[in-house]
Amino acid sequence: MTERIEKLKKFLEGSPNDCFLHHALALEYIKAGQEELAKTHFEHNLTKDPTYVATYYHLGKLLERNGQQQPAIDVYAKGMEIAKAAKDMHAYSELQAAWEDLVY
Repeated sequence: MTERIEKLKKFLEGSPNDCFLHHALALEYIKAGQEELAKTHFEHNLTKDPTYVATYYHLGKLLERNGQQQPAIDVYAKGMEIAKAAKDMHAYSELQAAWEDLVY
């Protein structure tokens, strides 16, 4: 796992604003139990490209696992807006299901 993290970090040196690389690195950090580092990379994506839909679901799940229900609800709701605007109905339905699990 550390090898993948190191490779992604190396790739990021050449493309520091690549949302895909930040997202992939965040997922690896989650697998490694380093959720604060993962959160940092997800938040980077939301700052650099708020239309990067995949970030919303995974950040919401991370917040849920850490007992932050309202922030997770807010992230899912914003993600639904972004997914709907992008006409990404698959992402929209995943975000909606996660949102509903918390709200109802």
